[in-house]
Amino acid sequence: MTGPSLNHPSPALIAALTRVVGTAHALTSADPAQAKYLHEWRDRYVGVSPLIVRPQSTAEVSDILRLCNEARVGVVPQSGNTGLVGGQIPHAAGTEIVLSLDRMTAIRSVDADAFALTAEAGVTLATVQEAARSAGLMFPLSMASEGSACLGGNLATNAGGLAVLAHGNARALVLGLEAVLADGRIMRGLSSLKKDNTGYDLRDLFIGSEGTLGVITAATVKLVAPPRDLATALVTLPSIDALVPLFRLSQTRAGSGLTAFEFMSQQAMTFALRHGQGIPPISDPSAPCLVLLEISTAETGRAGPTIEALLSDAMERGLVGEAQLAISGPQQAALWRLREQMSDVQKHEGGSIKHDVSLPVGRIPEFLERAALVVERVCPGSRPVPFGHLGDGNVHYNISQPSGMAKAAYLDLWEPMSAAIHDLVAEMGGSISAEHGIGLMKRGELLRLKDPVSLDLMRSIKRAFDPNGILNPGKVL
Repeated sequence: MTGPSLNHPSPALIAALTRVVGTAHALTSADPAQAKYLHEWRDRYVGVSPLIVRPQSTAEVSDILRLCNEARVGVVPQSGNTGLVGGQIPHAAGTEIVLSLDRMTAIRSVDADAFALTAEAGVTLATVQEAARSAGLMFPLSMASEGSACLGGNLATNAGGLAVLAHGNARALVLGLEAVLADGRIMRGLSSLKKDNTGYDLRDLFIGSEGTLGVITAATVKLVAPPRDLATALVTLPSIDALVPLFRLSQTRAGSGLTAFEFMSQQAMTFALRHGQGIPPISDPSAPCLVLLEISTAETGRAGPTIEALLSDAMERGLVGEAQLAISGPQQAALWRLREQMSDVQKHEGGSIKHDVSLPVGRIPEFLERAALVVERVCPGSRPVPFGHLGDGNVHYNISQPSGMAKAAYLDLWEPMSAAIHDLVAEMGGSISAEHGIGLMKRGELLRLKDPVSLDLMRSIKRAFDPNGILNPGKVL
């Protein structure tokens, strides 16, 4: 999408923005403190900005956007800077203001009667979870980066995580939203109502829009009762083909109590055992596939027997080889550490080309088999490291470089490798973005593969919400 032409921020605008937040919270290009806002953790995207502003209130966000909109200057919203597709990083041209919400960290309210909590966009996911626990409840959105990922970014990308199977992704957990529009107007929708059928659902437009329609400043989210009992198991499978039958059996046996069903390939397990920290011993590390499954119940003493009966049945059917069962907290944490380090351990094996895709659950084994052939065709010797949330169809199809190949030469293949994988995903009825968003990384692929009518509607919405095109320019569309 080619938007309206934007301007370089003038000295007068920079001075005005500095007055809004105060000198201590306006970081100019000469300030070394800018660095942490200008690159993402994989260092694939590094940007430049003449000014990073750090407001502490919704009113200050409103003033910043109003001033930038009047001057037609681009604004890149950012909260925890844990995004994986470059959506939170300014372009290298150095003409965009970075709007960091990392000072907006208030838990505004906890309503235990309504099972609701209201927090600002810069609150980390872990802090939201702790506030819910303090009220005897639970916020079920969970991911490996929850100690640094912030609520605003989670909602802007419609994050998924480890509990989507049971509780849905971020969109399913939001009751109300406060957001600032491009012209500075504030949409005040922080309701905890479960039902509100008064016209278009504007809330859901902002969730997943990656800061291109408005800046989310606060949200009211759903809380749930924590489980009374929890049981976790790590099991080996004789083949990838056992994945879907085991998942189907798990759903039949556990019903809504099946709260996680994570799969890890043999290559992923090899890397975890080689480079991971605090990884428990694996009974059969050479197994073609491993599954981490979790069952939770509302009654004490039910999860353990349920998972034991499930595993016994699965073994009789030849779906499971060996199993490690964890019922105590420390044992469960050790098994989850294995899954949560899947991304980090790949760094030790050189360059990694990463894909966050979703597919019909029943076709995931077929996808894994066909994708391996695609990878070998594009770059012989590359090592696929698939893992992910099988229960919701989300595959993190990461590919490590061939042993001995130069990292830079391998990463130069990112675009042809991704295009080949995405073509296969599209052919199989999947999506090129399951939970990470589009950002800058997948913008071209979205334009190439998305339904043209859907793209036209998205462009119309963007023009209606942001006619000057100042919000996160060049991202998504």
